[in-house]
Amino acid sequence: MSKPKLLIVEDDVALAAQFRWAFPDCRVVIAGDRAQAKALVEKEQPSATLLDLGLPPDPEGVTEGFATLEVLRRLAPGMPVVVCSGQGQRENMLRAIALGAYDFCEKPVDLAVLRTVVDRALRLRELEEENLRLASMPRASPVRDIITADETMLKICGTVERLAQVSVPVLLLGESGTGKEALARALHEMGPRAKGKFVAINCAAIPEALLESELFGHERGAFTGAVRQVTGRIEAANNGTLFLDEVGDLPASLQAKLLRFLQDQVIERVGGRTPIRVDVRVVSATNQPLEEQTETGRFRADLLYRLNSLTIRVPPLRERGDDPLLLARWFLARYARDFSRRIRGFDPTATQAIQSHTWPGNVRELSNRVRRGALMADGQLVTAADLELSEPEPAPEADLDIRAARLRAERSALERALARSGGSLTMTARLLGVSRPTIYALLETHGLSGGRNYVEPSASSTDNEK
Repeated sequence: MSKPKLLIVEDDVALAAQFRWAFPDCRVVIAGDRAQAKALVEKEQPSATLLDLGLPPDPEGVTEGFATLEVLRRLAPGMPVVVCSGQGQRENMLRAIALGAYDFCEKPVDLAVLRTVVDRALRLRELEEENLRLASMPRASPVRDIITADETMLKICGTVERLAQVSVPVLLLGESGTGKEALARALHEMGPRAKGKFVAINCAAIPEALLESELFGHERGAFTGAVRQVTGRIEAANNGTLFLDEVGDLPASLQAKLLRFLQDQVIERVGGRTPIRVDVRVVSATNQPLEEQTETGRFRADLLYRLNSLTIRVPPLRERGDDPLLLARWFLARYARDFSRRIRGFDPTATQAIQSHTWPGNVRELSNRVRRGALMADGQLVTAADLELSEPEPAPEADLDIRAARLRAERSALERALARSGGSLTMTARLLGVSRPTIYALLETHGLSGGRNYVEPSASSTDNEK
């Protein structure tokens, strides 16, 4: 293991050199004043600090020493600071401890005692870092590709584990980039169909004229250019799982044919007349409000009922608690290894930016930004600029007016419900536990417009998804 770093803030050059040799088990870095100490803490991130109170421009007093102590505590709250000073009055000792110093040693110091105090401080820091690491680790998730510590996502993973054992259609609802395909693969790999194929098709990525052939296959001569018989995705997934991604974009002309397949597990290739029986489990996913589309006739209600025997709603990343920072650290460790970069983590600006960003692109956007940060970082810490994220603005002073606070909370709940439902007013009313007329009244009160393309506004970030 590498030696822990010990920062010594001492303006006496001879004494600083003596301290350097007194701690052979540490990597010692030395600062002679507050500015140097601040720079070394930001650059080196020491495990502990030994601080003299008598620093220039006030070497005979304690003003500069206490100012330095406050700076160190602000920059590195978890770093133990041992104050070592000749100004050993009792009030200075008490004041140092009150400001967050770990311990106080009076000069002239007994090096054996000082080593014991510093060693204890380093062990304390090591234990605290280990506790933080263990606390931030994701709990065991049955889904291989899902990393989370969020209660809602852990429950979803447990639901997927149970549903994997039964071959019923499952509909995954959620924004793009939330991990719907990873959950679909888990439904396949954790169930009895794991030995069969997992066949995925993006219904929005294939032109309508070709999508029927992709799904059902075609016979030779079925259309111009069909020079041979082709097996479709449904037939290829026999005894396995078919994943219909972006099923909300399925053309109306194919919805009836897909419905027949779901009802009878029988297909016919394009240009063919022979029924082909298949045994396929269907998992579908969409980021569109299918219930709203059934009301307008864009999506068949009977097909929706066949697809959503069981529905799983996957929350966006902004609603998963501390998952953004947890995932960012996991991605950074992976990309640092892949790119052979010696990167230790995120600096405070990056951490704050990750926590405050609303992540419109969800996990996919987070992965892309962290990958860029791992490549662009100049030092051992990734900054907010490396991630192309803006540092959060200081929070304004809270308005204590109870009516204004109630209106803010009401608007926030309404915006989140609209975003989660994809703009479906029926689903929004259901989420909020109110009637549809009440939703209209709330929209008018807060000057909001409803609709299926509603996107939750981002007040804390001006970044767009790349």
